[in-house]
Amino acid sequence: MIDCVSRNGITSAQEQTSLNTKGLTSADNTPDAPSMYIREWNTKHLPLRVASDAASAASAAGLVAPLITILDRGIVENASGRSSLARSISTSFRSLLTRPHTFLASRPFRLISALYFATYFTANSIDTVSSTIAPSPITHTTSGPLKFFATSAVNMSLCLYKDSQFAQMFGNSGSAAGAVKRSIPVASYALFAFRDSLTIFASFNLPPRLAPMLSDQVENVMSRASLAQILAPAAVQIVSTPLHLSGLDLYNRPGVPLIDRSRQVGRHWVGSTFARMGRIIPAFGFGGVMNTHVRRRLMEKLEGV
Repeated sequence: MIDCVSRNGITSAQEQTSLNTKGLTSADNTPDAPSMYIREWNTKHLPLRVASDAASAASAAGLVAPLITILDRGIVENASGRSSLARSISTSFRSLLTRPHTFLASRPFRLISALYFATYFTANSIDTVSSTIAPSPITHTTSGPLKFFATSAVNMSLCLYKDSQFAQMFGNSGSAAGAVKRSIPVASYALFAFRDSLTIFASFNLPPRLAPMLSDQVENVMSRASLAQILAPAAVQIVSTPLHLSGLDLYNRPGVPLIDRSRQVGRHWVGSTFARMGRIIPAFGFGGVMNTHVRRRLMEKLEGV
């Protein structure tokens, strides 16, 4: 602690306490020197807080990755015509139940696990950085633009890579043995990026704003924050699913007229929207609730130490 000097040479205990509660210290407060305050960072248990961020992200990613892997594969195979959505989902579930070691070691599962661990960990890290610099209680969470842009950058970059790999593994070019895998069109990447930005906003930034608008009666079933965390990312799929299907169709059927592409997207829109809701609710709904809950519990324990 830097000593605080008052006009009489020493600050009163009351003045010192007032400065400390604001996270500020006065380097000098003499009549001949300007007031200068130094903000102290809240670095208490910082390594353990970062470890808690990682543990929370890992628990949430482990919870949602199996289902999301199955649904993502089904959506891609259905869009390419390689398999129906129901058949693909059934086959993948059978693999998970009968050969879990093979499923959990597969490349699709590892891609999904890495994607959501990185996304949750980034969001958690922004909260930890914010509570360190502010300073504020270590349980503090944020919903500002920094979290949106940081999580978007991580999620979108990894999701674009994941989508390109899934399209090549389960799309048209992956259906024939020895087939040459085409590169993903730039337009597909752009559509995927716009889709992901909508999902990230609805998952990390919209729930804190939506929760206070929900009825108090919701609390009889679950917290408004938890319900908002589930509803927001699910509802946005109505808009983002056509973007996803269009990006896949650009890869699966290059050079098709726009009217034919629109019909193809419309044909799969309803089923794929519900499938994407089915994957988004676990990913950013239940997974988001799990991540938030585990992190809060771990931080509360650290705060009591």
